[in-house]
Amino acid sequence: MRFDDIVVKAKESKKVLSVACADDDTVIKACYDAYRENLCTPIFVGDKKKIEEIIEKNGLEEGLFEIVDEKDRAIACEKAVKLVRDEKADFLMKGFVDTSVLGKAVLNKEWGLRTGNLLSHVSLFEIDRYHKPFILTDSGFIIKPDLDMKVNIVNNAVTVMRKLGVTNPKVSILAAIEKVNPDMVETVDAQNLKKMNTEGKIKDCIVDGPLSFDVTVSKESAKHKKVESDVAGDADIMVVPDIACGNIMAKTMIYWTNCKFAGVIVGAKAPVVLISRSDNEKNKMMSIAFAASIGKF
Repeated sequence: MRFDDIVVKAKESKKVLSVACADDDTVIKACYDAYRENLCTPIFVGDKKKIEEIIEKNGLEEGLFEIVDEKDRAIACEKAVKLVRDEKADFLMKGFVDTSVLGKAVLNKEWGLRTGNLLSHVSLFEIDRYHKPFILTDSGFIIKPDLDMKVNIVNNAVTVMRKLGVTNPKVSILAAIEKVNPDMVETVDAQNLKKMNTEGKIKDCIVDGPLSFDVTVSKESAKHKKVESDVAGDADIMVVPDIACGNIMAKTMIYWTNCKFAGVIVGAKAPVVLISRSDNEKNKMMSIAFAASIGKF
């Protein structure tokens, strides 16, 4: 499923978006743009006075959306999460609040959106030099995942890709080399993830690794390096060793290529949209559309 298809799916779903701590220019403008494109209807949760000031300052239509007034950011996150829990909204968006504060609300044992899964960040890319959209994970949430965390990261990404219509996605566990080196823990983890997939412990996908990036995206590179792999040159999901590697890769593609990009946190009962102030308008819209098309876990 390409980005144009994702937008169509989001428009058909007519989802309601709960925005935690919505008193942020970037977030509010993105929500208005998404509404104009029929991607969703937002509910703003946060400091009502500040939200209304932002709307007026930017010349946006006033009184268009419901505003739940709450100045305390932790409580605003709680109220935003509860809107999803109570089925008054379908997914979440992070506003002007630390990700850790919203994450704590999402994972609250009493009223949160826990599923038992680890939360992780998935970035969806569509880039001219690659023949299909792919997921890069985790480039925005888990700092330095261990092996168990990587299992969850793979499972979350596979669930998302299957929701996008890829029934048996190919997963590349990225590293600098294609051989296991005990001094490079990511290569050992890659070998173990591949083994878990072979043994049926990681299901509904094909996992291979360690694979370098060039082998992951190019069959010619794989042939040149004599790497035999069903994933080589045809990966649907690329799993990075840590957030530093993932974030650098993601930002490189966003800034230096003509790509389409969307990023969300998954693993809870509903996806959480995160946008950066530096994202262009198209990418902000795509993140909202991506989350709306994924739906609940």
